[in-house]
Amino acid sequence: MQDVSEQRAVERQIRYLAYHDSLTGLGNRRFFEERLALALAEARRRREPLAVLFLDLDRFKVINDSLGHSVGDELLRQVAERIQESVREGDTVARLGGDEFTLLVPGITAEEDAAKIARKICDAIHAPFWIDGRELFVTTSVGVSVYPSDGHDAETLVRNADSAMYRAKEQGRDNYQLYTPAMNAKAVERLSLESRLRQAVANDELELHFQPFIDLKTAEVLGAEALLRWKHPELGMIPPGEFIPIAELSGLIVPIGEWVLKEACRQAQTWPHDIRVAVNFSTVQFQSTGLTNVVFQTLATSGLAPDRLEVEITETLFLESSGQILEILHALKAIGVRIALDDFGTGFSSLSYLRRFPFDKIKIDRSFILELLSEKEASAVVKAITDLAAALDMETTAEGVEQAEQVEALRAFGCTNVQGYLFSRPVPAGEVLPMLEAAANRYAA
Repeated sequence: MQDVSEQRAVERQIRYLAYHDSLTGLGNRRFFEERLALALAEARRRREPLAVLFLDLDRFKVINDSLGHSVGDELLRQVAERIQESVREGDTVARLGGDEFTLLVPGITAEEDAAKIARKICDAIHAPFWIDGRELFVTTSVGVSVYPSDGHDAETLVRNADSAMYRAKEQGRDNYQLYTPAMNAKAVERLSLESRLRQAVANDELELHFQPFIDLKTAEVLGAEALLRWKHPELGMIPPGEFIPIAELSGLIVPIGEWVLKEACRQAQTWPHDIRVAVNFSTVQFQSTGLTNVVFQTLATSGLAPDRLEVEITETLFLESSGQILEILHALKAIGVRIALDDFGTGFSSLSYLRRFPFDKIKIDRSFILELLSEKEASAVVKAITDLAAALDMETTAEGVEQAEQVEALRAFGCTNVQGYLFSRPVPAGEVLPMLEAAANRYAA
């Protein structure tokens, strides 16, 4: 006789490792593929639908790179736990690798069942994570495909769920999307647009337009915001809403953002020396190395005084809770660069980061200004933001102002600056000087 128990235990361990993710304990790609194949066979036999969900964490790379892989690994473990807690007992959760997860949801009666699970997962991950004494925020984008309407085989269902997930990212992240056939065409279009975008800088297809912002008390033009435009030789003007998300997802926003900064500073140096230029910075740019040096070198090369540059960032930047981000912002502010918080109130608004960093300006999103005169809730939000900014010694800029009545309401609330079509639309660089004069005269009139 021979004791083979140890050998059997080793075999079980090897089999477990072959089918499971060592970090989270979830099934791996091989495990998921085999489960999906079996579930599809059962769904065909029973003639009932099943769903495949594809999940990708939003902005995970920033946390992993800035806080270290140990924090990133713990975050993935906690995310895995929350996903498992959000699904039914018979559902399958797997980690494909990195921050990508897949779910198999058999035995559903309609798409709505899968949508409810997707929404539940988004809500679960939306809540803050506590790791090593830090409060971290991360969200997820989820794509959903359903058998048999969205595919009859495993490969097609996973591919279509992946396409739906990318659509969720394009729609602002932290949401889910159900697959539609148009998404495949959209994916092909996205890849084509990305390829063209890679050549845009080299081919001199990008240009900047500028829109002024006005001081409500003095009627003076304080500066102008640089807005990126893409004039393709065949497709014409491509809206920023179409190509900027692609630039961010692909990482192209880093070289493009550097070009925008350099061009904006070069143009602003030709303006009157009391006029500032505002430049939007993407969260992705803060993930790249050497951002501080890029700004310093650009100012030195252009000759633009640091206090004439206004860097605009959004609230999502602070979801990363990264000391590196605050370090960059403090370094820029130390040399005189102004820092503005853009689209305030539309993201994960928190008073904590207003306390952690001394912003020069808060920009009130146009969505509040649009309803300023018709919705008391919007009016109350605008008043609260202006009061808060005044108490913190910060300026406020109201975006999207189109009516004189809005100006009067904003003045009564104590808003300091305004920007919008009432004063001027964005204009090409060559028209900035006459635009600045016209905007001031029109307001004064």
